[in-house]
Amino acid sequence: MKQTMFQEKYPVFFLEVSKEECRFGRFEDVVNYFEDCVKQHPKASYIATFDHYAHTDALEEGEISEDILAAKNVVFCFGLKLPNALVMAVRPRSFGITEYSDKYIVSFLEAPMPFANKAMEEWSRALRK
Repeated sequence: MKQTMFQEKYPVFFLEVSKEECRFGRFEDVVNYFEDCVKQHPKASYIATFDHYAHTDALEEGEISEDILAAKNVVFCFGLKLPNALVMAVRPRSFGITEYSDKYIVSFLEAPMPFANKAMEEWSRALRK
C-alpha cells in the first residue's frame, strides 16, 4: 500500500496487484469483492457501483488511457457522525478499481476516520493470495 498526494491536494492510498498474485481471476470478481466487504461491515453502507470507464467512453470528449481496460468505483459511506454540514464534503467514500492487462490498481482517498482507513487498507491488501 502506498500513499501519495494526487495533484498536490488529495491524500490518496493505492495498491497495485498483479493479476498473477490476485485472489480473483476477473475484474468483476474484484469489484464484487469490494462490494461484499462494504456490505458485510457493520458500520458501512453500500451505495452503488459506478462504471467510470463506460461513462467516460460514452462522452464525445471522453478520454481514456489506452492501457486502461476497465474502471469502476464502489461507492459507500462510513458516516458515524454528522456534526456539521462540512463533513458532507468528504463523504461518501469510494474505491477506484482499475484494470490493466497485467494488474489491478485499487485507490481511495484518505478518510478523516482512522478506523475507516484501516478497513480500506485491510480490504485492499487482502486482494493478494
